[in-house]
Amino acid sequence: MIGAGDILLRLALAAALGAVIGVNRERREWAAGLRTHMLVSVGAALAIIVSAFGFADALAQPHVVLDPSRIAAQVVSGIGFLGAGTILFLQREQVVRGLTTAAGLWATASIGLAAGSGLYAAAALATVLIWLILAVLKPLERRLFARRPRELPRLRLRLAADASLAAVRQAVAARRLPLHRMVLHPREDGEDQLDLLFERAARDDQLLALADELRRLQGLQAVSFDPAPATVRSPD
Repeated sequence: MIGAGDILLRLALAAALGAVIGVNRERREWAAGLRTHMLVSVGAALAIIVSAFGFADALAQPHVVLDPSRIAAQVVSGIGFLGAGTILFLQREQVVRGLTTAAGLWATASIGLAAGSGLYAAAALATVLIWLILAVLKPLERRLFARRPRELPRLRLRLAADASLAAVRQAVAARRLPLHRMVLHPREDGEDQLDLLFERAARDDQLLALADELRRLQGLQAVSFDPAPATVRSPD
């Protein structure tokens, strides 16, 4: 039977390693921050300790065989419910946020399982690697994938059923504006929403002039302009 000191060591290590991952999320003001990651790691460590050592009395009975890995498997799959709560789909920006945090929670649960199993080196090495992925690689990711649709200036049109998408496309092409993409959002009320996303090279005065021209198109109910923000915080 495992001693109280060893149990405390495993739980404390799981809490410390979970805190290392949680600090990175806390700095970005995510809902799943320091305490959440610590709780996930400690809970996973306790689950594997109970699975491995909590049934000593039952094992003393004849013809009783237990698999300590069964609870670990449930932790790995069950953590997905908690991770799903951190994932958001933002309709306006057309972007999913929270995937990295959800993946971090899943990985933190695995760290807790390793610490609870007594695999101290594996838990520590995984923590270092995960922290490097979350913190150190972020500047590189921003440099390689700096240009994202949510950061781009856009015109948002509300179109009636008789509006012509081809006419909108021709008006943009006539002004030689750097169009990134067009996103159509059908609505049940019959007035569809069309987002025109432009490259950052497009000037505000050019887009406002285009908006004035689009106002004359048949079927256009409303048009709004969202300039690109000066500084955009990374979503995850």
